[in-house]
Amino acid sequence: MIDFQNGSVFKLGPANPADAQAEVAPILVEGERIYLAFRGVRDSVLFTSKRLIAINVQGITGKKRDYTSLPYSRVQAFSIETAGSFDLDAEVELWFSSVGKVRLEFKGQVDVRAIGRLLGDHVL
Repeated sequence: MIDFQNGSVFKLGPANPADAQAEVAPILVEGERIYLAFRGVRDSVLFTSKRLIAINVQGITGKKRDYTSLPYSRVQAFSIETAGSFDLDAEVELWFSSVGKVRLEFKGQVDVRAIGRLLGDHVL
């Protein structure tokens, strides 16, 4: 589960949404599609047509996994921060009603404006 008290940070890079499809297919609702996928060392974050799904891989073997579902309907506010000349990381912060803040940090060439557009389409 995401630690909402500390505004969790995931350092993420781009991933192929098709690679995540098989893993999360059992929890997707009818008609739900994965739009964007990002991966850290072990963990992943997916932006679907209905929600954000954070996948936390646990244990030494990595067989135990926590799937945290964060519906767009619960987002109260969000912000995006693009990468700079010297600070190459970009960030997205989301505030969820009754839960708290989630901070996602992206490394490398991630278009956070596209994430902002996706969030705007589903939140506003």
